[in-house]
This record gives sequence, C-alpha cells and structure tokens, in this order.
Amino acid sequence: MRRRLFAVAATALLPAIGMLSYNELLTRQQRDREVHQQALQAARQAASEVDRIIEGVHSVLIAAAAIPAVSDLDQAGCTNALKRVASELPPIRAILVFGLDGKLVCDSFGSPAGMDFSERSYVRDALSTKDFVVGEYTISKLSDGPILPVAMPLRSGTEIKGVIATGIRLEWLDQRISERGVTPGGVVTIADRNGIIIARNPDPKRFVGTSISESFRPYFNATKAGTVEVKSPDGTLRIVGYEPISLPGSPLYIGAGMSKEQAFADINRATLAGVAFILLGAFIAVLAAVFVGNRFILKPIDQIVNVLQRWRSGDSEARTNMGGRYGELGLVGASVDHLLDELDERRRQTEQMVEARKLMGRELAHRVKNTLSIVQAIARQTFGRQNPEEFKSFSQRIGAFAGGYDILLADDWESGELRDVIDRSLLPHRDSNDARISLDGPSCHLSPPAVLSLSMVIHELATNATKYGALSDRTGSVRIEWTLDDGRVSLSWNESSDRSVEAPTHEGFGSRLIRGAFPAEFDAETSFSYEADGLKFSLSFAGGATRKTEA
Repeated sequence: MRRRLFAVAATALLPAIGMLSYNELLTRQQRDREVHQQALQAARQAASEVDRIIEGVHSVLIAAAAIPAVSDLDQAGCTNALKRVASELPPIRAILVFGLDGKLVCDSFGSPAGMDFSERSYVRDALSTKDFVVGEYTISKLSDGPILPVAMPLRSGTEIKGVIATGIRLEWLDQRISERGVTPGGVVTIADRNGIIIARNPDPKRFVGTSISESFRPYFNATKAGTVEVKSPDGTLRIVGYEPISLPGSPLYIGAGMSKEQAFADINRATLAGVAFILLGAFIAVLAAVFVGNRFILKPIDQIVNVLQRWRSGDSEARTNMGGRYGELGLVGASVDHLLDELDERRRQTEQMVEARKLMGRELAHRVKNTLSIVQAIARQTFGRQNPEEFKSFSQRIGAFAGGYDILLADDWESGELRDVIDRSLLPHRDSNDARISLDGPSCHLSPPAVLSLSMVIHELATNATKYGALSDRTGSVRIEWTLDDGRVSLSWNESSDRSVEAPTHEGFGSRLIRGAFPAEFDAETSFSYEADGLKFSLSFAGGATRKTEA
C-alpha cells in the first residue's frame, strides 16, 4: 500500500516533470540557435574590424607612395618622409620601399640600403599581381617582432618602380581585439592563408605563430561562412562562427567562438533550480503520502483487516468501532461492523437450525430403528419359527440397513466414510482378528443414499460368501478394493478359495437386491463373474462420493 501511495505521489509530479522537460528542451533549442547566431555575428564583426584595419594601412601606403621623395626613390628624402608617417601610426613599426630587385631602398628606420628582401613572398606577390597584397605571418628583419606584412606596387605614373610595404604589429592587433571585448569564455582567432595564427584572444602568447587546430581545417577553406560546435585546442567545447579565407576579398581566416558551458550557464542554473524544486516537491509529497497515508489510509485499513482476521479466527466480538472517523474509510469500517453483526446473527440462527436438524435427525433415526425393530419382531412372530433360516437372512438384511443409519447418524446425516460402511456391514461375518478380509482404497465420503445402498450390497455379498463362497471355511479370503475417479466410485469384490464355485442356475433374491440397491440417479453398473477360485464382483456408481480432504 505504501508503494501505491508513493506511486500516486510520483504520478502527481509527472505533469510538473513533463512541463519542466518540455520547457528545458524548448529553451535549450532557442538558446542554441541564439548562440550560433551570436557566434556568426561575432565572426563577421571581427572580420569587419580586420578589414578596416587592413584598409586603413592600405590607405597609409597609398599616401606614403604619393610623397615625391618616395616615388622618386630619393633615399635621404624617402627615409625622412617615411619616418614622419610611421611615427604617427601605432599599428606599424616601419614602412619600407624596395626596388624591382627586392632590395631595400629606404625605410622609416633609416636602415642601410641594399638589404635583400627578395625572398619575402609579399614582395614577390606585389610585383607579380601589381596589386595590393596581404602577406602571411612573418618575423620582421628589422625589429625581430611578428608582423602581418602588407604591400603594394610603387608607381610613377603607369610605371612600376618598386614595392612599398609595411607590417601590422601582431601584439597591437591582439590588443585591438581585446579592446573590442570578448564574451566570457569566448575566443577570437585570426589566421593567415597558411593556417598560422596571427591573433588569438585570449592566450595570444600560447597560440600566435602556431598552426590552426586540425579540427578547424575543414572550415578554413569552406565555401561560405557558418557555425560549428567543436572542441578548441584548450579543451573547451565551443560554438564557433567562422569567415573562411576562400571568400572573395577575405585574405584571412576569422573565427569567433563562445564557450557552450558559459553560453548555457543561465539555463543550466535554471534547470538545477527547477530540478531542486521538483525534488523538494517530491520530498514533500512523499512526506505527505507517508503521514496522510499512515493516518488516514493505512491505519484504518490495517484496523479493518485486523478485525476481519480476528473475527475469522473465532473472535466474534471483534469490531473496528471506527464510526464516522477516518472519512470514507471510517464509513467502510462502520459498514464492516454492521456486516459482522449481521453475520454473527445469521451464524447464531444457523447454529440453532443445525442443532434443531441434528435433534430431528437423531429422533428420526431413533424412530426408524424402532420401526425396524418392530418389523423384525413382526417377522419373528409371523414366520420365525416355521422358517428360521429365512428369518435370520431377513433379520441380517434389516440389521445391515440399520447399520447404514448408524454411520449416517455419526456424521450428522451428511455423509459416510466408504471404509466405515464396509466395516460395519462386515461385522456379523468376521472376528476382530480375522485377516481373511482385506480392504484397500482411498478415503472418500458417500452421500446418505449411497451409504444405505452400499450397506445392502456389501451385506448380501458377505452373506453369500459366508454360505457358499470364500468365507465358508478358514482357507478362503476376500479382497475388497475401490477407486475414486472424477466423482465415480469403482469397487471390486474378489473371493479366493480352494473350494470350487459354480455359477447359480437362476438369479436369486440377493442378486436382484444387489442389482437394484442403488437408485437410478447413481447410474450404477454391476458385474458378476463366477471363476474357479471364487466370485469376482464389480460395482461402479457416480454422483454419491467425494474425496475426503484434511481440514
């Protein structure tokens, strides 16, 4: 019962759990879409910022290239002009001018002319494309610091006379990203065309100059911008928005990621709070189920069950005395009390009726036996002296019939034990120590009509065996066996003797009595077989026997 109460309490919580689960799923789906959108927007903003920086540096190079001393490759004038321009620009350290052979002509540092930069890819690319180019992660020959070089052809009219270049300081680029602000747990990564990280916030010192993680490679050259959920090299699961390098006008890979744990922190806290409230509700519901169940359900039920068990065990005074207490169960208890009162009254009436029936049965049996005694007396006076043998046979038959009444009377006229019926019917034909007669069969009860009929049959068989068969001398024996199958009794009477037996030439009164002893409703079947060693008789009847069961 307690388990059922707990189940009821748990069932009451199911709607709340269902609503929490539904809201949780819906909220997480919405938040997931929001975070993906925010990550993509952050990547686009970072890309836009980088584009502005590069475009600004491009404008600086255009302005510097327009200075006559620069465009004329005047070393002294060029150096002074570039120094003035570079000193005003924090993103760059130096501006350099190269000849068509890739050798230094002048720079803002005043470095000696002739330094060879022809191996630098950005110099070669500017000359080959004749356009503005963004280089790759590079360590500056002049400052030994990491830079992102940019370059463009130096023209005089339509004539290309060399290359003008500068480098964006990567520590300044990281600082610029940091100033823009990165969401808690977020990250911004910028990589060049070779996949070398040129800016990364946070932890720039750890990642700048290293190759981008292989997990990001598929998105490095993607055909369009997008978002992906992936684990970063620092082990954090992030939702990353990316702008691939393959997009038109995009010289760099831009990635902006948001920590999924941070992004879902508020939802996770709300989920924990919801689960806590559910658990608290479950705890309160269990306490209520225990208290209310014990007080108003289990206690009344236990009381009712205990009273019924006591009443069944014989305590007829057991009552719940619940009256109107305990609500509906109290009404049940009061109804049980009324029912027990009625049952007690009916039992008393039944006991009185049984006692009256037993008294009438004993009185009837006494009168029947008196009647049988009167019949015997009349028979004795009528033909006892003239036909003593016939009188004796008649008297014994009457005695067997009366014996059946004695057996029924001993069992309150309800039934008689088959073995007792046989034993009582054989009493006149054997001594207490007589082993010539053996009985074998299961215990079963016969109905009153079957008791009287079987008494007559056994008496006639025993009388015949005593006169003519196996019991007429000390060498013979009789074996009586019976079985009970589905309410039908099968009985066999088997005589065994050294004395030869002959079948009678005509059917006598005793045989007719045996055949007609059972009423028609018993569907009785009899069979006589006179064999060399004695009579073999079988009897079967239905509807009058039940197997005895132990109480």
